[in-house]
Amino acid sequence: MIKADLQGTNNILELMEKMNLRVAEEYKSFGDVASGLRVFVEQLKSKSGSFDEQIDAIEHQVTELEAVISMFDKYVYLLESKLHHFYRVPPS
Repeated sequence: MIKADLQGTNNILELMEKMNLRVAEEYKSFGDVASGLRVFVEQLKSKSGSFDEQIDAIEHQVTELEAVISMFDKYVYLLESKLHHFYRVPPS
C-alpha cells in the first residue's frame, strides 16, 4: 500500500516535471517574441525621431509659404484696386 502510494506520488511529480518543462519552453518563446518586439520598438523610435525633424522642416516651410501667399494676396488686392480705379475714371 505504501509502495503504491509512493508510486502515485512519483507519477504526480513526473507529470509536474513534464508540465514545468513545457511551460518553460512556452515562456522561452515568449521571451524571444518580447526581445524581437523590443528591437522593433527601438527601430520605430529612431524612425520617429527622423520624422519629427522632417515634420519640423515641413512646418517651417509651410509658415514661409503662408507668408508669401499673404504678400501675394495683398499685391493682388492692390492691383485689383488700381484696375477698378483705372476703369472708373473716364478717358480724357
